[in-house]
Amino acid sequence: MAFEPFIHLMRGIQSRFSTAGIRSTPNIHKAEHHAYLRQLQRDIRQDDVLKIPLNELEVVVLDIETTGFYPEKGDEIISIGAIKIRNGSVQEDEQFYSLIQCNNEIPEEISTLTSITNEQVRDAPPLSEVLMQFFRFAQNCTLVAHHAKHEKVFLQNASLQLYRTPLKHRILDTSFLFRIADPELKILRLEEFCEYHNIPIENRHHALEDAKVTAKLWCIYIEKVQRLGCTNLREMYERLALLN
Repeated sequence: MAFEPFIHLMRGIQSRFSTAGIRSTPNIHKAEHHAYLRQLQRDIRQDDVLKIPLNELEVVVLDIETTGFYPEKGDEIISIGAIKIRNGSVQEDEQFYSLIQCNNEIPEEISTLTSITNEQVRDAPPLSEVLMQFFRFAQNCTLVAHHAKHEKVFLQNASLQLYRTPLKHRILDTSFLFRIADPELKILRLEEFCEYHNIPIENRHHALEDAKVTAKLWCIYIEKVQRLGCTNLREMYERLALLN
């Protein structure tokens, strides 16, 4: 992956704010803030990760909690959690989590489901700031999520609405691996997959905790699909095409 150009980009941008750091400079002009993300997205190199061996693919597994399912109708992201996988292993010391300020009241059923209250998000950072921090954390890693359509729709919407640029990151769906390795397994929910593989799950619908168990599932299934002969993403997609 073209990591060096990304490093040079980050060093150049960081030098502009080196006196106090982004976290401690709340008065950064909003236009500069948005320009930072737009430039970051433009300079992410979508090199041919399809050929990288699966056990060498550096990924960021993420999960988001939202107020609903339809960002175009005003539903919002209220938290995001993520963890890195490197060389086929979950990196417990490389985690990301943040609550996100909400423009509207969180529905009662969502608060019950996620344990996130209106009081908790009232003083949380805005989505624009959290996404900037998340993309800095993710760098140019491939993103992974369990049934990733939800994350993809919200992140694409946020990137377009906030920064006027499409989402550049590749987002992989864990279901791709499940369909190849366990095609006869008729389960869908994250907790069901965790139970099937004896993975303890705590604080379900907490974004970081869900990201952690999804990362463990990803590592398990990467090994499974490799044993079936899929050594990289290209071969995985070719195998999926045969199953359809």
